[in-house]
Parts: sequence; C-alpha cells; structure tokens
Amino acid sequence: MCPNCRSAGCCHPFYEVLRVPTNSCLLVGDRARALDFPTGDIVLAVCANCGFIFNSAWDPQRTIYSDQYEETQGFSPTFNTFNRAIANELVNNYDIRGKTVLEIGCGKGEFLSLICNLGSNRGIGYDPSFVPARQRSEQDIRFVREFFTENTNEIAPDLLCCKMTLEHIGETHRFLGSVRSVVNREGSLVFFQVPDVERILKEGAFWDVYYEHCSYFSAASLKRLFTRTGFAVQRIWTGYDGQYLMIVSNPAEHGSDVTSGDADGIAAIIRMSGSFATAAVRSRTAWLNRLRNWAAAGQRTVLWGSGSKAVAFLTTLGVHDEVEHVVDINPYRVGKFLPGTGQRIVAPASLRDYRPDNVVIMNPVYYNEVERELARQRCEPRVYTILDV
Repeated sequence: MCPNCRSAGCCHPFYEVLRVPTNSCLLVGDRARALDFPTGDIVLAVCANCGFIFNSAWDPQRTIYSDQYEETQGFSPTFNTFNRAIANELVNNYDIRGKTVLEIGCGKGEFLSLICNLGSNRGIGYDPSFVPARQRSEQDIRFVREFFTENTNEIAPDLLCCKMTLEHIGETHRFLGSVRSVVNREGSLVFFQVPDVERILKEGAFWDVYYEHCSYFSAASLKRLFTRTGFAVQRIWTGYDGQYLMIVSNPAEHGSDVTSGDADGIAAIIRMSGSFATAAVRSRTAWLNRLRNWAAAGQRTVLWGSGSKAVAFLTTLGVHDEVEHVVDINPYRVGKFLPGTGQRIVAPASLRDYRPDNVVIMNPVYYNEVERELARQRCEPRVYTILDV
C-alpha cells in the first residue's frame, strides 16, 4: 500500500542499493566504528496512482536521531542567505509578526530563531537532535527535544513550519493528519520544505538517495498528500537551484480525493523513475572509473561536504582508499569519520598541508563558496562538482 495516498497494488520497485549506512549524519568518533556502522537496504518504489516514491525496505527502528545527529547547514553563507530569504518571505507575505510559530523538525533551531527574530514571534520547536547550548536563551522560544507525534498536545500556531523533515517520515499520510489536527483554526498557515525528487530522477543523482530519506516527493505527490489530508494548497515552488520543493497551505474544512492538474506530473515522475536506474548506473560507473584512475596516477582527491550526499556517494560506489579525506566547514563534524567508508572529516585549513589534486564538491550550489575558501587556503586543485560526469 502507498503510504502517501493509501492506494493498494499500485507500487512498483525500480531501484535498489543494499547494505548502506542507516544514518549518514550521526557523528562517529573513530574509524573502526565508522567502518562497522549498521546498514540497511534501499528499494525505491513508485506509486502509479500519486507518483510518490518511497523506500519499501525502510525500517524506522534502524534510524537514530539524537544530539549526535549533526545535520545543520548553518555554517554556510550560501545556505544562510537562502534560509533568511524564506523566513523573510513568510514574515512579509503572510504577516507573521507577533505570532506563534511551531516548527516540527527544527534541528538546531536556526530557522525558528531567525523567523522569530524577524517578526518578533513566539516559537515552539520539536526535534530530538536539538542542542540547547547552541541557541540563544533570550528569545521567546520553547524547544522540546522530542519527536512530534499524533499524541503531541500543542496549541494551534499561527504558522506551522516543517523543513527537510517529511522525507524522514514513512507514514506520510498519517503524519499530515496529525499536523492537521494541530492546525485546527481558521487563518493558520502551514509551510513545508522537502527535497524535489524530480531533480533527483532527472540528474540520476544516486548520491541523493540514502536510508534516512524514506519518502520522496514531486510537486504532484506533495499536493495530493496535502489536499487529501485537509489542506488547501496556496502555492508550490522550487528553490535552492531546484533542489528543494516548498509548499504553503491553509487548513480546509474537508480533505479532497480530487486533485486537478497533476495527472501529467504524476505520469512524468513514473516515466523518469523508469530510467533512473540506468542513469544512476552510468553515473556510478563514470565516477568510480575516474576516482580509481586518479588514485592510480598518485593524485590526491577530497570531497567537499561530509553530509548525506558524501555518505551515499562513497558507500554506493564502495570507495575507500581512493578518497582519504572529506572537507567540511562545520566545526562539529571535523575530526569525525564518515559512516560506512570511514573517511576522516577535515577542516578547509588542513588543505594547505594536504594539497589535494582534485576537489569534488558534493553540492554544486556551493561552488562559488568553495572556490573562495580554496583561494583563502591558497590551494589550486582541479575543482569538480558531482554533476561533472
């Protein structure tokens, strides 16, 4: 059964990766433990009814979220500019000033603190990975280090935000129903942000498929989920170089089974899912050959960005010695090791001594930012992005 539209007998597998790390953002303090990290399987399936894509082999008991889960992108100026633009848009376009804002999956609290500061709002944030020492205490924000569930008892907020969290939830229909029960008064606004699976499929981006992400949305499947669970969709759009899909909605009186205008979008996702495996294999082969050739020639290669993309990239390829280090600007990640393949995470300053020949940027949106940092470190390697196949 599809966990998004609850249709039976319409889901078909199209891509699999076996024995991948079950958590890609947990901080691992030694290489032996990183190499022996728990694994699970990915078997992506697509729903022919709503276009939703999910990991049919996902086991929620295998994923861990705690204060050792280091997901923040808040050390990136590029990301902070994007985050501030979203917060400003919500505050200014929807008059979120002097209001109550509830964020589900608030991470380390950066976005919630930002939107509360910009609009003089009150905040409530739910996330088991929240770290109190990393947020200011003077703001009117209450952080709850727990999951938001159907049993959570909260006041109806003026704005409910949920950024980069829904893709971690298996029972999406059930979860949105829980959200709808909290957002139960007229005038409330709901904002969600998720990765856009259409881009992943088009690019053959196997590095964007990892165990924590059990749910993958297109605009069509996201819209259908919201309309079926009692929301009136105001706007859907993409951002961050087409990587993120965002939706703004209000509570409606009743859920709807009818979603006009999304049949073409669903058909397109089904077509793209059919060609994804071939595109992914082609990209995997090209990257594996390139990394091996560089290593055989005695060249040093580092990845830039130690998050989920790097873990998925290296574990899917089965790469170990070909890449010795992974660079990250997040100081909380430096000195740790990547789950599955065991590469050490290093700070940009280490490149002055290491002198890599090749740098592979895991997220192309950071290209200019990385180039500036390399110049500061007086390094002149060949620079590639993950899309340079």
